[in-house]
Amino acid sequence: MATEYDYWKIFPRMPRKVTIGDITVRDGFQHEEKFISTNAKIYYAQELILAGAKEIEVINLGSPRNIPQFRDAEQVISALRGKEFQKRCEKAGIKYTDVVITAVTIRESAVDRAIELKQQGIGPDRILMMVSTDPEHHYANSGTTLSQYWREAERCIQKATDAGIKMCGTVSTIWGSPITGATRLEDAVEFSKRFLSIGAHDIEHADHDGSASADQVYRYFSMVLDALPDPEAHLCHLHETKRVASASVLAALQAGICRFEGTLGGLGGQPANFLDDCPVRGTGDYYYKDPRYVGLITLEDLVVMIDEMGIEHGYDVDRLLHIGAQMEKTIGRRLRSDAVYNGRTLKEGHPEFGRPGLRKLIRKLEENPGQLIPAEWPRQAVLPEKWGPAAWK
Repeated sequence: MATEYDYWKIFPRMPRKVTIGDITVRDGFQHEEKFISTNAKIYYAQELILAGAKEIEVINLGSPRNIPQFRDAEQVISALRGKEFQKRCEKAGIKYTDVVITAVTIRESAVDRAIELKQQGIGPDRILMMVSTDPEHHYANSGTTLSQYWREAERCIQKATDAGIKMCGTVSTIWGSPITGATRLEDAVEFSKRFLSIGAHDIEHADHDGSASADQVYRYFSMVLDALPDPEAHLCHLHETKRVASASVLAALQAGICRFEGTLGGLGGQPANFLDDCPVRGTGDYYYKDPRYVGLITLEDLVVMIDEMGIEHGYDVDRLLHIGAQMEKTIGRRLRSDAVYNGRTLKEGHPEFGRPGLRKLIRKLEENPGQLIPAEWPRQAVLPEKWGPAAWK
């Protein structure tokens, strides 16, 4: 029986077009222990949209006392809502109304703030609340029990819906918790259903500490799409701590997921508990050893991977790589994107790296241009009866 080589026949749910959102300005910057200027936040948010981001998460509307990185949240979102930027989008051929701007609103007070901003004409299109399947991790993030939080989320989703704001329900610790370890995939599927049952618009399925492995990602998203078979309702959020997240992205694609997100340079992680020269609350003690290796999958590498698979994504890849290189100057250190340094695999290659003299040697030996084997050899290789390791036994 012949092997099937067509990837899309082997994995019939696998998409040919995906949406890749960016959450650099929110998740990426929340991890930094220095204040990122308001101008920089606005610059990167706008440039990412102009480069092709259709879903972008830019602010956290929680208390600035806990996460002071976002004390300028209203200024940032106001700039994205301004007429000047809308004109830039129009000039660039981008339909501004197709761009979904998201704010994180973990607790009800933040949801209320998002609604106030919406009433002022500068609010987000989409907000986000989060549950963890591990009660300990959930409590560390929100300060509530899961039962308390579900009631709060139900109330908030109704408020947001009435205000014309979509609510994304994030389900975290799907593949494991940094606090209590192993978790059950079945719980995460049930939590996804719970969010949708109380009116959530979509679900972000999150690995927040790099626990996910490719086989379990494929298993989980297959379970999700069996139970909730609308791919547009699901978003894959993966952290990169062991250099295996790209394998998990491939597994999610194979299962049928068509929405992903990342950050420039793989920034992000747990909210910082130090900002500039002062300790801040954040979400408490860090649960990682080295803050350089805990962010999301890098947006640049993710887009290049998707691009080279021939899957439609909507980004200007060269512009995105340029923005990624700029981000290293803003952050002040080498980030984790390899594509920023090595670029894309070009089909036309790099002729400038060729060693001179090959054409001259071909003429001297009277070979044909493009000849790959000696002229007297058969066109197709003929294997002996025994070959390879078997011939040596």
